[in-house]
Amino acid sequence: MELLLSVIGTGYLGATHAACMSSLGFTVIAVDSDASKIEQLSRGELPFYEPGLEELLQQELASGRLSFTTNFSELKDADVHFICVGTPQKENSLAADLTYVEGAIATLAPHLKSGSLVVGKSTVPVGTAQKLTAILATTAPQSDLAWNPEFLREGFAIEDTLRPNRLVIGVTNDRAEAILKQVYAPILELGTPWIRADLPTSELVKVAANSFLATKISFINAMAEICEAAGGDVTVLAQAIGYDPRIGNKFLQAGIGFGGGCLPKDIRAFMARAEELGAKQALEFLREIDAINLRARARVIDVVRSNLSEDLVGYKIAVLGAAFKPESDDVRDSPALDIAAQLHAAGAQVTVHDPKAIHAARKRFPLLSFAEEIATCVIDADMVLHLTEWREYREIDPVHLKTLVKNPIILDGRNALNREMWLSAGWKFHALGRKS
Repeated sequence: MELLLSVIGTGYLGATHAACMSSLGFTVIAVDSDASKIEQLSRGELPFYEPGLEELLQQELASGRLSFTTNFSELKDADVHFICVGTPQKENSLAADLTYVEGAIATLAPHLKSGSLVVGKSTVPVGTAQKLTAILATTAPQSDLAWNPEFLREGFAIEDTLRPNRLVIGVTNDRAEAILKQVYAPILELGTPWIRADLPTSELVKVAANSFLATKISFINAMAEICEAAGGDVTVLAQAIGYDPRIGNKFLQAGIGFGGGCLPKDIRAFMARAEELGAKQALEFLREIDAINLRARARVIDVVRSNLSEDLVGYKIAVLGAAFKPESDDVRDSPALDIAAQLHAAGAQVTVHDPKAIHAARKRFPLLSFAEEIATCVIDADMVLHLTEWREYREIDPVHLKTLVKNPIILDGRNALNREMWLSAGWKFHALGRKS
């Protein structure tokens, strides 16, 4: 049987999943309540930046397999429905807001045909799937529910969808697993590991993975603090411990910490859910992980003040980077943009450059100044901050840049620049966790 797929929610996850499933040969209908977003996607235009995805979107639209709509009734013939809506952090709470997930299920239920499978991909607190199963048992008893967490890295979304390092599915019966094996057959043929779990475990996998990653990033940033106090070099320390196969060298690059729409909110929601379950103490360490991450941003402000003045009024500071990571225009909880905003609030004249995220950054912090070119950003700057490790910044000629700034002082907030090259060009060079 040829399966017809639907995707509910056309944000970063939903648009990526819809285009990728279409590229596997499935007919896919993607739905969203945001009419302007649906119109934009139907024209083959993305509302966000992701390398290669707009080209894939246009290819699949042209194939006729992929379509977008605001009308849930058009999903009535679909066999498998992927829930890809957002689960943001609640206002004034650490917990996840499940409004969009619950709304998607409620709106979808009347249109589910007998035997259809609803598959959650959104990151949710453990226990959500069981609650949704109970709701479907009442509103659409002819349907089944499974959970299939996503593990997308921004900048690598297509690769992570079509060639993932594992597929995790939470199911309650063999039929649901068989349907998902049919959906993912082309990916399984590549030898992708297949992990069948119960519903609670499948929900926990994503938040556990993100918590471990956040712990590793914050650990090396904590070591950077120790190195600064002791006169050590965190880059050499990271290299040394990274050779240990039990540790590995990935995500041991000290800097200004993690951000984005996933890691910060996911670890906070995980803590909130653990408290609800009566297991608060098990995740108390995540509070310190969160604190270390935020402290890295404050340490940048301290370095700026130690180089310029406690009173930053009137000083010109150039910030290279607004996105929370390269190859993305996502500025949600971006350490780079947060630091820029804090410096602006302290009275500094801050100008921000980013290859892709200026539009999103301007919407979030309209009072900041932005520059389309690196040269314009740094002109007459008293200090330059490298805060997002875009390739463009690693390729900057420090000799030329020195002719544009007022004071050749740079802070490498990502430990990604060639320090010796900048020092040779006459710059005063700072990096978190290293001797100045």
